[in-house]
Amino acid sequence: MKILLLEDNKRLNSTITKRLKAKGFKVNNFLDGLEAYEAIDEGYICFVLDINTPSLNGIELLKKIREYNKDTPVIIISSTVELDVIKDSYNYGCNDYLKKPFFIDELEIKIEKLCHIDKEVIQISKNCKFYFKDSFIEVDANREHLSTKERNLINLLLSQRGKVVSFECIQTIVWEGKIASLESIRSLVKRLRKKLQLDYIETVLDVGYLFKNNN
Repeated sequence: MKILLLEDNKRLNSTITKRLKAKGFKVNNFLDGLEAYEAIDEGYICFVLDINTPSLNGIELLKKIREYNKDTPVIIISSTVELDVIKDSYNYGCNDYLKKPFFIDELEIKIEKLCHIDKEVIQISKNCKFYFKDSFIEVDANREHLSTKERNLINLLLSQRGKVVSFECIQTIVWEGKIASLESIRSLVKRLRKKLQLDYIETVLDVGYLFKNNN
């Protein structure tokens, strides 16, 4: 699971990066907005953006992200108290706003909430549970361990439960921006379906997949 961090304060950037890495995230951290822009398509589960950054500010980067990526959560972090700036952040598609100074724990909580990373268990149905942290599915007390891609795929599908998740979105999040063929995606879905045992994942022809609501 990879996060893009844009923060031009070196000390804060380093502190956030170390904490998120300690939590098991991969972090691509940047001090410069233009450099961050060059890396926005590398398959992140979340963007954390400061507003006042060199070359390209966080609001402008947010707008560019939303031109091609409508769904990945974006958290704005800033010391500004200007209401117009905060409004712009939300108008251009940020999911949450965190005012500096803040506790790093606050940022972790927001990331976990927005990315649907459950610290305990996600109840899929009466007899099926998904353990994100430990990377396994439990069906009728039988455990099926998941590969990294299987875990990231089911987490993505559950985070959008009842909604269609496109092939492009799966490639971006699960393959972290690397090229994946439709055959590779279908093969991954097939393996996950087998471990789930019941038909939770529905194919949406020529578009992608959705995780059903009524199981």
